[in-house]
Amino acid sequence: MRFTTTVLTATLLATGLSACVVAPYQQAPQPVAVQQVQRVDTGRVAQMELIRTQERPQATGGGALIGGILGAVIGHQVGGGFGKSAATVLGGVGGAVAGNAIESNQQPGQVHESYRVGVQADDGSYRYFSVPVQTDLRIGDRVRMGNGQLFRF
Repeated sequence: MRFTTTVLTATLLATGLSACVVAPYQQAPQPVAVQQVQRVDTGRVAQMELIRTQERPQATGGGALIGGILGAVIGHQVGGGFGKSAATVLGGVGGAVAGNAIESNQQPGQVHESYRVGVQADDGSYRYFSVPVQTDLRIGDRVRMGNGQLFRF
């Protein structure tokens, strides 16, 4: 029994001490600078589509203010006691919402135009670019594609 206790103690001691061993120092791997290669492809303009987008006008708040005041005045004419107060508040809120909607509908939205240009690359793949309206590109033109832009050549 004494032999078993000694072996067990030695095993536990060896296991405990081996957990305290520190691995040799290793330097952390250093990052390597990678140069990004610019990819330049060529192709032909295959498609041009005019895209028009309209921006919703921004309300200034004047319509909501005037509508709220008018709604509150009209609501104040209705009911009596607590009902008069509730009608004034509801009239003010309803008038503000209506005034804001009327103001938004009175202002025209700004229209933006651009071309969606489809290019068939020399490898047969298609890529699409958004180009401002003032462009001299035509269908069939040879183009160079690089960094998300088109260049005629």
